Formats: sequence, C-alpha cells, structure tokens
Amino acid sequence: MKRSLFCAIWFGLGLGLAACSSDAPPPVVTGSADDVVPVEQVGWDKGAVVAAADPRAVEAGLKILREGGHAVDAAIAVHAVLGLVEPQSSGLGGGAFMLVYDRASGTTTVFDGRETAPAAIDANLFVKDGEVMGFIESWQSGRAVGVPGQIALYKTAHDAFGTAPWSRLFDSGIALAEDGFTVGPRLAGLLNSDRLRSAVKLDENPGSSDYFYPQGTPLQENDVRDNPDYAATLRTIAAEGPAGFYSGAIAQSMVDAVQASDGTMTLEDLAGYKPVVRAPLCGKFRAYRICSAPPPSSGGVAQNMIMGLYDRLLPDSPDADDRLVAFVEAQRLAYADRDHYVADADHVQVPSDDLINPRYLDARAGQGGPAGATPRPGDPGEVLGRSPMIDMWGRDTTEDAPGTTHISIIDQNGNAVSMTATVEAAFGSSIWASGFLLNNELTDFARQPEINGVPVANAPAAGKRPRSSMSPTLVFDADDDLFMVTGSPGGNSIIAYVAKTLVGVLEGGESAQDAIDAPNIIARGQSVGVEVDRENGQAQADTLKALGYTVRERRGENSGLHVIVVREDGLEGGADPRRNGVARSLD
Repeated sequence: MKRSLFCAIWFGLGLGLAACSSDAPPPVVTGSADDVVPVEQVGWDKGAVVAAADPRAVEAGLKILREGGHAVDAAIAVHAVLGLVEPQSSGLGGGAFMLVYDRASGTTTVFDGRETAPAAIDANLFVKDGEVMGFIESWQSGRAVGVPGQIALYKTAHDAFGTAPWSRLFDSGIALAEDGFTVGPRLAGLLNSDRLRSAVKLDENPGSSDYFYPQGTPLQENDVRDNPDYAATLRTIAAEGPAGFYSGAIAQSMVDAVQASDGTMTLEDLAGYKPVVRAPLCGKFRAYRICSAPPPSSGGVAQNMIMGLYDRLLPDSPDADDRLVAFVEAQRLAYADRDHYVADADHVQVPSDDLINPRYLDARAGQGGPAGATPRPGDPGEVLGRSPMIDMWGRDTTEDAPGTTHISIIDQNGNAVSMTATVEAAFGSSIWASGFLLNNELTDFARQPEINGVPVANAPAAGKRPRSSMSPTLVFDADDDLFMVTGSPGGNSIIAYVAKTLVGVLEGGESAQDAIDAPNIIARGQSVGVEVDRENGQAQADTLKALGYTVRERRGENSGLHVIVVREDGLEGGADPRRNGVARSLD
C-alpha cells in the first residue's frame, strides 16, 4: 500500500511524471509499518545473503529475514548490533548513506543520513587565533561533532520500505547489550594500541574511560562486556522512534557531553535534524548501470568517473599491465575532480552530472600527466561548452578517517540494501553519551576554508553536510536487473576499494571473493599506494615503479568490503578477510 502512494504524492508535490521513473526516490510515507504483512514477490528464486563486519550482526539480519522482513529491516537490525560490537567503526552517534533497491516497484532510492553542522558554526570552525587547528586537536573536540543522522535514517527508510515491526528490529542489539558480548580481536587490538591511545581520549573522557578501560585496563580479546545504557537507548528508540533519541534524556546527554568539550550542538539542532531522500547518481559502464549516492557522498561521482575513465584508457587487446595503469590513471583523474568539486550540493554548486557526462569523460581521459606528477582537476564547464568552473573553488585535500562500516544485503524477495555507516575516525570523537560514542564527522569538512583567498566547496557552514567518501553501490545489468551490491569502509580510500571490486567483477569476470581479495591500489594525488602483502601486490608495485610512478608500499590495509553478486544459479557473497566480516545465506 505504501508504494502505491508514491507517484500520487509526487504529483501532489507538482513533480510530475519524471519523478516516477525507476531511479526517482519514492517519497517517505510517515506512520508505522508494524502491521504491514510482507507480500511474497514472484520471480525471485535466488535466496538471500547478508554481508557485514561481524557474525553476530549478520545473524541479527538473517533473523529478521527469516521472519519475512525487507532488506531495510535487516540492515537496521544488523547495524544496531554493529554499533555495540564494533563501536570503533560506526554507531548510533554517527550517520550513513543507504541505497535501497525495491524490486516490486523497480525503484532505487538513496537515504541520506549524513550528519549536519550545528547552527552556531561558520566557515572558521577549525580556525583558532588565525591558525588552522591540527587534525587530532580537531578530532578530539566537541567542535567536530555533527548532529547524528543514523536513527532518523533508520525510521525514514523503514517507513518507506519496512515490513517487519519497528520495535523488533532492535531485539538482537538489546539482548547482546544486556547479556554481554565477547570482545573481538579488532576492538581489543585498537584499545591496546599505544599509538591509538596516545591520540584519542577514550581513557580520559567520562563514560568511555570506564567502559573501554575498566579499572584502567583496556578490554582484552574474549572479555565479555555488557552495556546496559546502550540497551536502554535501543529500548527507548524501539518504543518511541526517533523522538526518543532526538529529544528527552538521550538528547540532553549528547548536548551536555558535546558542550563540555568545546562544542556548540544544542537540543534545537538535534530536534531539527532531517534525513534527505535523494535520487541515486547513476552512470553506464558497458552494459551495466552503476548507481551510488550523490553529493555530499562522493560515491556516485567517483565510482562512475573511475569506471568511465578506466574504459576509455584501456588500449585495444589490453594485457594485465595495461589494466593496472588504466585503473591507476582513472583514479588519479577522478580523485582530483572529486577533491575539487564534491561537497554538499544543497549548499554549493556541484557539477555531478557534468563530471560523469560521456563527453567530459572523453576529454578527461586525455588529461593525465606524467606518472610522478600531481593530477590537476578538470573543467567540465569548459569541456561542455559553458562557463569555466575550475576557479569557483579552491582545492580541498581533506583526509577522511576510517571509522566506518559497510553492510550489503539481498533479501528473499530480491530487494537490496547497500549501506555505509560511520562515526568518522576510529571511535569517533571519543565523546560518550547514553551508551554510545558521538561522531567527529565535521572534520570531513575542509579545516582550512579558503585556499589562496578562494573558498573551498567543502568548507564548514551551519546546517551543511560534510563531504563523504562513502560509496554504497548497486549495479544493474543490461536488462536492468540487480547484479551487484558492494561497498566498504576505509576513509578516502573507500573510493578505490569499491572501484576495485567493480573492475574485478564487471570487467575481469572475477567472483565476489576474488575481487575483494585482490590487492588494494589507491591512487590519490602524486603517489600510488599498493597493498604489497597480498598475492601479486608486490609485482604490481614493481611494475608501477618501473613506469615512473611514486609508489607507497602498504601493508595491513583497512578495507572492509562486503559484496554480493547475482548469478544465474543464486547469490554469491564475499567478505573482506582484512576485517572480521562474513557473508551468509538465509537458511
């Protein structure tokens, strides 16, 4: 019944037939979905897969699917557990981008739950006494905390697509928080890292010190840690929806914690938060259509630029070295444009469609410089016969930190979710409230708001959403059927990680797992990072060195890819061995 209202509501808003196309976002119908009975969709016999960063979270999602829930329901249940068991990566105090493919309606929808800047901040958020603050000082400050979007995203997506009762989506998270969960190796390793401990204030901030360092000792692998405050927060959200999070005692605890740490977030900021429902940004790669999130996410721009440029840079009859160089050059050009132009398009002009326009990609593919040079941004306005655009903004080199997770799901009816969620850096801002950590998302803005007197597109502003590297991605085949779900954590390297899986599966014909396992190659700026401790990684690094590239040999990469590919005989899931994730099928 909800979906039958979509186009009628669009017409009521005066948006017309174009808004009812397969890529247009359905409006959100408010109200409860607790009484909706899931309808079996015909023609889907490939099963269901949930892929995420922890087996306990995956099981929470599968449980919801067994009860007939939609992929959106499962994603919420998965993430409610992840926020407990991997608080270094995401949680209730952060935000996310969620792509939803709903097979019955044929729609692909983006739910933008990115954090927003409080009303009291301006472009000089990270400037003190005329000097730009350093990253660690900015990161470990209430100034860095954006208004969390995660819970509002949950409810908005559930209202649009959910079929399971809202209140049941948090049962697994509540049970683990009350009974205690076993601390995994990654969480324990970070807490016991002298390097991390010297940078973050987890062992100093009220709440987080007692939780992560009981009696002054960091949690160890296999310790059992309960979190009754987290359970209480989830119970409130389950009973009251977002109102229980964005007002009342939970909201007050967030405001108190942020303001005690030099931040400005208020109860009014929290009460005013709204997620945004957007159309995906889609482009073509051969017979495939690649869809990801539009700005302030980089996904739609960067993934489509990389794949379009890669295709144009390949010679006829390419060998392995040709493919390697084409991938590196496509990244270098796409990252340069992304760094220059992408920001919150609700606040500044972002030429998203121009950057993935085939005519611009044709021209851009010929603009690569020498192997050791720093790539320059292109000018889509000039190429497309309009006013030049390059001088509108100064170049931004903000470094996104890797406090992020990714969830890929295809449910038993062929619906899909690709959701990337984050608190920005590891453990966010380290600021604790009501059993969870708050983000430091505002450090994804450019801390230096002007370059040589020219404003930076991604400079801070009240109500603005900082640019993100998150790239939750869905791929459709020549018949416009769902073919692939992919995404990853990893800071600004997310773009490269996700693109690697697209090249591997779509161009190389690799399996989901083989595409994940391949060495990560990150080509942003002057140097190229190559993961040399994976099979064939050292050989690729040596090839690039011989061609004149400045190569940084990388080890211990932090990708966390989760990929599902739709094959003729069923679903093929893969999870990144670099973290603790799994991909599991519905029984």
